Amino acid sequence: MSKTSIIGIIAAVVVIICAFFPWAVIESRHLVFTGLNTTGSSYGEPGKLNIFLAVLAVIIFLVKNEWVMRMNLFVAGFMLAWSFRNMLLFSRCEAGVCPQAGIALYISVAAAAVAFVCVLLTPTPRKTPKS
Repeated sequence: MSKTSIIGIIAAVVVIICAFFPWAVIESRHLVFTGLNTTGSSYGEPGKLNIFLAVLAVIIFLVKNEWVMRMNLFVAGFMLAWSFRNMLLFSRCEAGVCPQAGIALYISVAAAAVAFVCVLLTPTPRKTPKS
């Protein structure tokens, strides 16, 4: 297993862990939002998709097949886009109420970006032609 695969797996695990920590706090309403608990808002539970994509990326990092590793490009890219979307959603002001964004929200985006870069830098196994 290459170093980039190991770093990508660690980054995906960090994305999973960040889904359980506070992403935003609205002190005026005494609300704390995590990726899995957004009670009091209409955000849904975006952390579930983050966890699913991160688990899928870890599984694909462990597989040494060329076409499966290409599939990881889509998975990690979608995980990065979804994490960035969550950052925009949870840190925006709405109706004059501005939440205080948590550090886990930004760490999640950074870890998803690291996982995506690791997918780009992971060497793919080449098939040798039979003679």
